[in-house]
Amino acid sequence: MSIQKLFLAWQNPETRYWFPIGLLTFDGEYYGFSYTNGVEKARAESNFQLLHSFPEVDKIYKSKTIFPLFANRLMPSSRPDYPHYINWLNISENEFNLMNILARSRGNKVTDTFEVFPYPEKNQEDNFAINFFIHGLRYMPQCSQDYIANLKTDAPLFLIRDCQNQYDDNALLLRTENHLNLGYCPRYLTKDIINLLEINSQSVQVVVEKINLSPAPIQLRLLCSLTAPWYDHFSPFSDEIYQPITENSFLV
Repeated sequence: MSIQKLFLAWQNPETRYWFPIGLLTFDGEYYGFSYTNGVEKARAESNFQLLHSFPEVDKIYKSKTIFPLFANRLMPSSRPDYPHYINWLNISENEFNLMNILARSRGNKVTDTFEVFPYPEKNQEDNFAINFFIHGLRYMPQCSQDYIANLKTDAPLFLIRDCQNQYDDNALLLRTENHLNLGYCPRYLTKDIINLLEINSQSVQVVVEKINLSPAPIQLRLLCSLTAPWYDHFSPFSDEIYQPITENSFLV
């Protein structure tokens, strides 16, 4: 199998700015973790403290089992609602592994300010392809939240620049055909998506993949699928802050 990659991000609770601080990988046998250059930016700008589980900034960590920091972000399979949870994430039997569960769920916990997100891969058509749950639905008007029940699988959604967003001037709203705002594209994707839109705005397609009504948590209500051509010389997450501090063939 190809190496799976997940970034670990930390949010400054005061500024709400996100920093990609680490990279988790899985090669089918071993899990690996390395800090990325984003951790130095977080330390310099927001006084971020290194994780207790990973106290050395320039070390490659390796384990046969998934590290506790990430295991604690997975719902225990013993919970009665676990089958519903997996269904909400829309993970097929051949995709079922811990990395994919973390990638879909984002590994959120209400008790901290960390989140995980996946490195996009080419699909069978050699296109850029990624799935994500819409962000910010809880902050949308009630009519937007209620409208989710009216959506159909494969319904198109449209990306709109929210240039006056006070937290992120690159924010991308997701809007329905009848101009109803539903929420936002995840911030970690916006720079690459804007680059793709600037190459050819018509080639970036977002559709509804799955709708989860209550009792699904609001952050898992609307799963979207985004595809675009993987253009020559296009490389997602190519900024220096996403690169591992310590280069190692196990991580790339």
